[in-house]
Amino acid sequence: MQDHITLSATSRYALASGAAFVVTMGLGLWMAQMIAVNFVAEDRHAAQTYEINPEIIDIEPVKDRAALKPYKTVKVPPPPARLPHQSTALPGEGDITLDINTPTFDKPVIKPTDMIITVSDTDAQPLFRPVPIMPPRAEKSGHCKVAFDVSPEGSPFNIRTPYCTDKMFARASIKAVQKWTFRPKSVSGRAVAMTGVQNQITFRLTDERGHLIAE
Repeated sequence: MQDHITLSATSRYALASGAAFVVTMGLGLWMAQMIAVNFVAEDRHAAQTYEINPEIIDIEPVKDRAALKPYKTVKVPPPPARLPHQSTALPGEGDITLDINTPTFDKPVIKPTDMIITVSDTDAQPLFRPVPIMPPRAEKSGHCKVAFDVSPEGSPFNIRTPYCTDKMFARASIKAVQKWTFRPKSVSGRAVAMTGVQNQITFRLTDERGHLIAE
């Protein structure tokens, strides 16, 4: 009984496989027939060939066929006529000779000791004095009296402020004097230091209208 059942299942599987194969092949042939297109071979064209510069042609240069005109003969004009020379009856003037009697004198004898060049002594002279910078905290004008010494090179040193209307102007005054330059003091033609130079630096502050704010 079991062998009979197994044989029946195998038979059914074989029949189903065969039917599926037949259906698949039928569908494939039908689809192939639907999309089939009659193939028509195209006419073959003859091969095209091109030749570049098959023949070299010499181009003759263009010749100027204009005939040249002959040169004209230019006649040279005669030279201008010369006026006859007229002689004058005035007598000529000869060379003038002057007899000058130059007096003789003895040359002076100058000794080296007689050559004394006197050079006047001069004090230190200002050459460049830039304007001082107003302190930003200043609320009114002011001034400072400064005292300093000038070196033989013309640079101020030992700068001090004996009096200021306000302490805030002292530092600005010292910084301003440090930038000054002088022609140094001269003694017998030699630059020397000068002490005790005094000056006054004034700071002027104005309002928005340009009016001066008093100290």
